Amino acid sequence: MAAVESPLESVEISLPFWQGRRVLLTGHTGFKGAWLTLWLLKAGADVWGYALSPSSNNALFTDLGLDQGHNPVGHGSFHHQLADLQDGETLCACVQAAQPEIVIHLAAQPLVRQSYVDPLGTWQTNVLGSLQLLEALKSLQHPCAVVMVTTDKVYENREWVYGYRESDRLGGHDPYSASKAAMELAVASWRSSFCGNAAHQTPYLAIATARAGNVIGGGDWAADRLVPDAMRALSDKQVIPVRNPKATRPWQHVLEPLGGYLLLAQRLYEQQQETFGAPNHYAQSFNFGPALESNRPVQELIQAILVHWPGEWVDRSEATAPHEAGLLHLVSDKAQRLLGWRSLWDFETTVKRTVSWYRQVALGRSSLDCCLEDLAAYVMAMTGHVA
Repeated sequence: MAAVESPLESVEISLPFWQGRRVLLTGHTGFKGAWLTLWLLKAGADVWGYALSPSSNNALFTDLGLDQGHNPVGHGSFHHQLADLQDGETLCACVQAAQPEIVIHLAAQPLVRQSYVDPLGTWQTNVLGSLQLLEALKSLQHPCAVVMVTTDKVYENREWVYGYRESDRLGGHDPYSASKAAMELAVASWRSSFCGNAAHQTPYLAIATARAGNVIGGGDWAADRLVPDAMRALSDKQVIPVRNPKATRPWQHVLEPLGGYLLLAQRLYEQQQETFGAPNHYAQSFNFGPALESNRPVQELIQAILVHWPGEWVDRSEATAPHEAGLLHLVSDKAQRLLGWRSLWDFETTVKRTVSWYRQVALGRSSLDCCLEDLAAYVMAMTGHVA
């Protein structure tokens, strides 16, 4: 039985919590950011988005009608600002205008291969941009929960079959992975240095980091990513090029980690309100990865996609390609134990919903309708009722 057919009461995200909640969301124009913006608006939040322009003309953010600051669902309110994290003056002004109770930091240079092309830009965005945000938040005079999103690639990859836990050593071979690991260290240092009751500290911020697996789902059109490349090829009746078919990844639907971020932010904020001035139990790092059965080689993902959208693929492995990890898997026991979070959609459900999204859009259905359908099904799986 598919996970969406039986609500799991152990996973609770109180949607009423988000009604009227002031949320600053960086990176809202990206793939995950567009999905999270829609979810927050559907829940009635007051969303302030801060990001660069969408990277392509067919970005999900634009397809949802968010690019002009339009609210496509009629709930909550939406404030849309295009700016760089490195622009400290503009960032501080946005924080002052939003006065956020919740901050979810998604803004990043998110591609491994792009990090080889622009390593300095990757480091500046992922590390210094994150610190610019924390510095801007230091001025707040009310409790605020901050979730800083990194990646499953922050761990020193030993190419082993075991899953990585939050206590495992950080590292990174490529510039992207290393910059995200450095971001984890920078955030932990900033939290230790500036969160507290001393004269140089602030008691108002509770900061956690979130590490998610490889997300897939409708609306990702980024270049040099497996699923978008596959969807473009299938739509054009072309052969799918696969550059690393034996690499293993923890595949999960984009709504899975987003649900984890929302739950973590809620727990952070509630404890910050209840025990103001004391250490926050949730101000630490959390993995949000899929169940073990969703840890599959790239080749298996492609074969599963072709079940729902017939086509062909070809091995385009490159002997001289930049290094990428081969084996990667997360252990999310801590999130399950401390937050009550767990993955809800299995591998088959994730692939089926992802391919269905793209096929429906290719046939003329709107991206918004497809996203709302997936979101409603996922919230039903969490809570037993439709969003």
